[in-house]
Amino acid sequence: MDELLESYLIYLNRINSGSEHTRDAYNRDISRFIKYLKSENIHDFKEVDRYTVNDYLAKLRSGEANDQRKIGKATLARNISSLRSFFQYLDNNSDISANPFSSIKVSRSSRKLPDFLLVDEINNLLDIFDLNDPQQLRNRLAIELMYASGLRVSELTSLKISDIDFEQLVLRIVGKGSKVRMVPFYEELGERIKAYIPFRKNQNSDILLENNQGKPLTTRMIQYILDDAGKKASLAIRVHPHMLRHSFATHLLDNGADLRVVQELLGHKNLSTTQIYTHVTVDKLRETYHKAFPEK
Repeated sequence: MDELLESYLIYLNRINSGSEHTRDAYNRDISRFIKYLKSENIHDFKEVDRYTVNDYLAKLRSGEANDQRKIGKATLARNISSLRSFFQYLDNNSDISANPFSSIKVSRSSRKLPDFLLVDEINNLLDIFDLNDPQQLRNRLAIELMYASGLRVSELTSLKISDIDFEQLVLRIVGKGSKVRMVPFYEELGERIKAYIPFRKNQNSDILLENNQGKPLTTRMIQYILDDAGKKASLAIRVHPHMLRHSFATHLLDNGADLRVVQELLGHKNLSTTQIYTHVTVDKLRETYHKAFPEK
């Protein structure tokens, strides 16, 4: 069995499948399974059936098959993926005619916390623009609207001037499923929008943000603007459009906003989607800690 694993790893390396880190993970996952099989007196992969697989996964979850260390859902999903790929290789390259992992469903219910920027990083990003230059003013508006109003990039590129209420300081946003929501913005942002409108190339169009040909900005152009701004602001990470939306939600919650208000502002159908933003920044954690345990 060890020889077949070695053959599989050589195959992965030859076809350049995955990173070295991924191949190392596959090696560990499959080696652990082989160790389990030997402990059960199974010395041929042809003897592995769904009962063997279910028993192994149960012991993997409990830690019994992993040196008494329980594993999380993401790690379990990776193990299943590793072994499914391995048995698919055996199915194609040996006399093993069935893949006992093919019917095992991978559950990845745990969700990754969204990336977000700190307030200082947002300020650095916005401060690099020369507001006297129409194109730079437009670029700042693109970033500022996504952050200050939590817009999706698709909502930003389709935002119309007629959707902006400068008196009430609210945007009318048509989101997913054509659901309409009202999102407030602050007065200074409104003044910058007013200052930009006369410089638009196509004054007959109702779309707010345009390129130099008078056409709506594309998602790719928004990412280019963010990449350029991130470099000029010397940010340590690459900023993507949704990160600004994540930052909008995070900073609202950090400042005491009600979760259901944030749900409405983001246009989330389910509250559970919004709840992933209830993580807090390190500064907020530190501030809370020092309030509870002041230095003496």
